[in-house]
Amino acid sequence: MTRQVYNFGAGPAMLPAPVMQQIQEDFLNFQGMGISLIELSHRSKEFEAVINNCDELIRELANLPENYKILYTHGGAQMQFAGVPLNLMGLKPAHKAVYSETGNFSKLSNKEAARYGEIVIASSSVDTNYDRIPAFTKDMIPDDASYAYITSNNTIYGTRYHDFPDTGDTPLAIDATSDIFSREVDFSKIGLMFAGMQKNLGPAGTAMVIVREDLIGHALERTPSLIDYATYDKSHSMANTINTFAVYTMGLVMQWLKDQGGIAAIEKSNEAKAAVLYDVIDQSSYYTGTAHTDHRSIMNVTFTLPNDEAAAAFLKQAGDNGLYALKGHRNVGGVRASIYNAMPIAGCEKLAEFMKEFERSQD
Repeated sequence: MTRQVYNFGAGPAMLPAPVMQQIQEDFLNFQGMGISLIELSHRSKEFEAVINNCDELIRELANLPENYKILYTHGGAQMQFAGVPLNLMGLKPAHKAVYSETGNFSKLSNKEAARYGEIVIASSSVDTNYDRIPAFTKDMIPDDASYAYITSNNTIYGTRYHDFPDTGDTPLAIDATSDIFSREVDFSKIGLMFAGMQKNLGPAGTAMVIVREDLIGHALERTPSLIDYATYDKSHSMANTINTFAVYTMGLVMQWLKDQGGIAAIEKSNEAKAAVLYDVIDQSSYYTGTAHTDHRSIMNVTFTLPNDEAAAAFLKQAGDNGLYALKGHRNVGGVRASIYNAMPIAGCEKLAEFMKEFERSQD
C-alpha cells in the first residue's frame, strides 16, 4: 500500500487491520491444516471450536446473562425485519407490535412486519426528515402488544437512542446493526437485539441475533424453518451450512475488541472520535450537521455543504487524499462519515483537518 486510506463507508465497513492480517494468514492454510478457512466444514471439530470461541467472547464482552441465546442467522439484518415479527407476534393473541419510526430502516422494518400482524407506529420523526429521536414511552404501548421495536442508531440520518426506552413487561426488540458493541448495554432490559455483521462485526450477508430464551418457540405457524429462532437454537445455528467465514471473522473481531480493552474502552474511543468531527461542524459556518445536536450518533456523522457543487468537490478531493466513501445517502445528501469501532482516531483527525482546509479554500 503506497498511502494510508481511511474507509468511511457505511457498510460493508472497514475491519481492524490485525483482523485482516490474520484472515490473510489463515486463508490458504487454516491452523496448519493445509486447507483454507473458507473450505472448513461447519461440522468439523475445528469449526466447532471457532463458533464456541465466538460465543464465549460475545458473552464476556457484552456481560450477557445466561438466559440469552446467540444465533447466527442467514440473510443479513433485513431478513430480521421479517424474522422478528414471525418469531414474536405469536407471544400474544392480538398479533400486534409497536414501532418507533426514526429512519429508513425502521420504516422498512415496520412495513415488512405489517405482513404478519397489526403494527402501531407509536412515534415518528418523519416530519423533520428523521433528524431526531422522537419520544417513545411505556404509555404508548398497548397491553396486547407482543413486542416494541426500535432502531438504535440510524445510519443514514446520523441519529441514535442515547438511552433505550423503558417498555415495561413488553419485550423490547432492537435493530442495532450500526452500533452494536459500540457502547455498553444492559441486556437484561432487552428482549432481543439483532445486527447485520457488515458494520461492527464482520462481513456482509449474515446477522447475529441475541434473544432472551423465553422468547424462543413462539413462531407463527407459517414461519420458514430457517427463520424460526428455535431452529437456530436447537442446532447451534447449524441446521444447514452456516457462513463459516462470517463467524470466523466475527470471532477475530471480538478478540480484537477484547484486546482494545472491551466495550467500555471502545465506547470512550468512539465518543472521542465523533467529538473530533462534531467540533469542526459546530465551529464552522460552512458545514451544517443534519442531526439534531441532542440526538447525534457516534457511529455516523452526517453534514451538508452550501450546495451540491461544493459537496461534489469536497468528495472528490477527499478521495484524492485517502478519505474513502464519504458520500452521504441520497435521502440526505452531503457527507456521511461512518466511524465504526475499527476506525482509528487518526482517520477522524485526518478528515477533520481536511474539512478545515477545504473550508478555508472556499473563501
